[in-house]
Amino acid sequence: MTKSDPETVGNTSLPLCVDLDGTLIQTDSLWESCLRLISQKPFMLLLLPFWLLLGKAGFKQKVSEYAELAADSLPYNTALLKYLTQQRLHNRHLVLVTAANKKIAESIAEHLNIFDEILASDESHNLSGKNKAKVLTDKFGEKGFVYAGNATIDLGVWQHAAAAIVVNASQTVLTKAKQICPVEEIFTASQSLSLKLILRAIRIHQWAKNILIFTALILSHSWFNTEALTSIIFAFFSFSFAASSIYIINDLIDLEADRKHATKKNRPLAAGHLSIPLALMIVPVLLLLSFGLASQINENFISILIIYLVLTITYSLILKPIALLDVITLTSLYTIRIIAGAIAIAVPLSYWLLAFSMFIFLSLALIKRFSELKNLSQLGETSAASRGYHVNDLPAVSLFGISSGYISTLILVLYTHDLQASTLYTQPDWLWFVAIAVLYWISRMWLLAFRGQMNEDPVLFAIHDRTSYFVTLFIAISLFLAL
Repeated sequence: MTKSDPETVGNTSLPLCVDLDGTLIQTDSLWESCLRLISQKPFMLLLLPFWLLLGKAGFKQKVSEYAELAADSLPYNTALLKYLTQQRLHNRHLVLVTAANKKIAESIAEHLNIFDEILASDESHNLSGKNKAKVLTDKFGEKGFVYAGNATIDLGVWQHAAAAIVVNASQTVLTKAKQICPVEEIFTASQSLSLKLILRAIRIHQWAKNILIFTALILSHSWFNTEALTSIIFAFFSFSFAASSIYIINDLIDLEADRKHATKKNRPLAAGHLSIPLALMIVPVLLLLSFGLASQINENFISILIIYLVLTITYSLILKPIALLDVITLTSLYTIRIIAGAIAIAVPLSYWLLAFSMFIFLSLALIKRFSELKNLSQLGETSAASRGYHVNDLPAVSLFGISSGYISTLILVLYTHDLQASTLYTQPDWLWFVAIAVLYWISRMWLLAFRGQMNEDPVLFAIHDRTSYFVTLFIAISLFLAL
């Protein structure tokens, strides 16, 4: 968005020098490079402190040597890019001038193909702040260029510029820029930082998955036990905060893949609406809240919470690309939630329940992979990015998933005749209707997946699915009649 008509072209006689980080792209290329390096080669994290001893320029050079950004997937400022393209059509001299390493700058300039010249940092010179101002004044003269920037550090460059183009800047920076030099254009942020944006980033809607923690409370008939109810509520929020911290970590690791995805590209981090440093600050806050609540429950709950976090991080960094092992891990993460609920209220675990949860959630995890592969096949692609699956795996994935779903139903049927069921329920035969409901529900979920009507997360689909609510009500009535 600009303050003036989008067809205006400004003073084309002066070269237009454009900053990169936070201006041309709605992210920071150095942070992006570091994340890419760590996600691809986690052991390189140990080298980063030593590279810092080389100074900013040397650090950037080292990171760029080992991490290559995909210029085509970065979140560009589309309004500014359109403006620059218009300037280019009017033969204005465009210069990409950035503190980022020249390797990154050259990759982006080659992708955009609109810049006449590149000025960037190298292994010995960090082109930022005063250094950038000096290079530009030496090259174009005092007041001999127009500069597009976004941050407080750019004020030192605008002091020497003929005019400013202010991009995604705070009101304070904009006011100071106007006091320093004429403002040629103003591009406001498409989405400002807000509580709503942060809630989107931590995916508060995904907290619904942690309702599984209440399973032990419901099946142990401890609904009216105040102490148990308090512990289970604490456990729910503890797991929710922990899960949100992992969601942010996953989004940081998967930035490039998310930007190539039809819907995930709109996530706050992928779109560049939430900065990487702020996201990294949110993670420890969420973990502190999680462990603060866990400490109010018991030590065993803290242990299971740690296991959950370790397993999820291992999944994100190592296990995600490994076919089948990834869905088994996801299944374990769902089952851990049920175990955590039992530990929180100190009730014995039912092996029938654990067996049922393993198979039903394996089926749901495979539905997710099946839906992803089906979408890829419709797009004419052969394999999923960062996944170990190919479109040709569709028949096998569906076979594994449907079998797992039906085995979970069989476990429910066998449970109705178990001694444990007769001790908890006076009319255990009513549990047959629970098995029938689950059989119908899992069959319907797979049928919708085959029809292409299932989104890529069946758990979230069920939360918004009216039929799933009717099935849940039917199961609840059956359980009540069985009491």
